[in-house]
Amino acid sequence: MTSGERNRKTTLRTRLRAARRGGVVPGMSAEVLLAVAAFGVSPGDTVCAYVASASEPGSLEMLEALRSHGLRVLLPVVVGDELDWAVYEGELRPGAFGLREPVGPLLGAAAVGSAALVLVPALAVDHAGVRLGKGGGYYDRALRLSTGPLVALVRDEEFVPSLPAEPHDVRMDAVLTPGSGLVRLPL
Repeated sequence: MTSGERNRKTTLRTRLRAARRGGVVPGMSAEVLLAVAAFGVSPGDTVCAYVASASEPGSLEMLEALRSHGLRVLLPVVVGDELDWAVYEGELRPGAFGLREPVGPLLGAAAVGSAALVLVPALAVDHAGVRLGKGGGYYDRALRLSTGPLVALVRDEEFVPSLPAEPHDVRMDAVLTPGSGLVRLPL
């Protein structure tokens, strides 16, 4: 990736974060249940999800909707420069970077490989499945261990035709937006 493309990623992140400030945060409960059904995820299966920050699509209600459907929900825990995973059973504690994390025992980084579906936070996703994250690389490192479908959750306007990509970027299998629902990728 050239320095110009890297600068474009930085500029995009800044613009997308600014656009999210003060906007309505989609809870995504109904949408994630549609994704669960579309990918044939059954009660007892594992879904990796995340605890949405103040501006990210998603909510605690989304996590509870997954649990109420009999799904085992794993949430990330930042350990050093990697994501570990723990079962979400309704209780959270403060974690790294001001994030909230589950209180249960850590299952190891490879636990993401047990997921029948992985819900991934993103600032934007393009039609080819390229995901623009926050820039730390945590998810790109973690998702290499995943075997289940990867579904990024974004606002409608954050599903864009094209984003700059780097060789280490893990492509999404689908994107989930409030207006369009589940869109399988690449288009």
